[in-house]
Amino acid sequence: MTRVLIVDDHAVVRTGLERLLSAAEDMTVVGSAADGEEALSLVREVAPEVVLMDLSMPKLDGIATTRLLSAEAREVRVVVLTSFSDRDRILQAIDAGAVGYLLKDAEPHEVLAGIRAAAMGDSPLHPKAASAVLNARADRQATPPLSDREREVLGLVAAGLTNPRIADQLAISHKTVKAHLTNIFRQIGVSDRTQAALWAREHLD
Repeated sequence: MTRVLIVDDHAVVRTGLERLLSAAEDMTVVGSAADGEEALSLVREVAPEVVLMDLSMPKLDGIATTRLLSAEAREVRVVVLTSFSDRDRILQAIDAGAVGYLLKDAEPHEVLAGIRAAAMGDSPLHPKAASAVLNARADRQATPPLSDREREVLGLVAAGLTNPRIADQLAISHKTVKAHLTNIFRQIGVSDRTQAALWAREHLD
């Protein structure tokens, strides 16, 4: 039996989920919480295997609660169940430690399947969540690894500084600046300073 804790600030949602999960032969609801603080306390008491986590809650929201659970109870697997489908929320939840992300418009059997998948070590993701994660990974892979010095040089190029001014500001030789730029151009796939400056404005923090 998979031990599940339900966390949602709406009583009607908690009641509906309790009925759904209780009807499943392989699950048992070990508790329900109306906010993140209550959830953290209950996790210590009832030791759930899976926590079904809402995001928007008073006192302590779902992302902060998930982050704390990931630090305090790593064996607990958090599956987010929310109405938010924007990329930022999805990535924040995954980065906080959630293993799954489902939307509240999911069919009952999809929620049950998500809990089962999480309990088995998988990551149940709504298609929008899966797409957000894959796109984020692609974005990270598309940004080549530049050294701290190369990022400094590129930032100054984007600010419009010439090679001699960059050399003076960083206290390095003109030859070193040229060597950095040659490597930077190769890394980011550009052929001149203008293209490098445009790339920097889009990709550098």
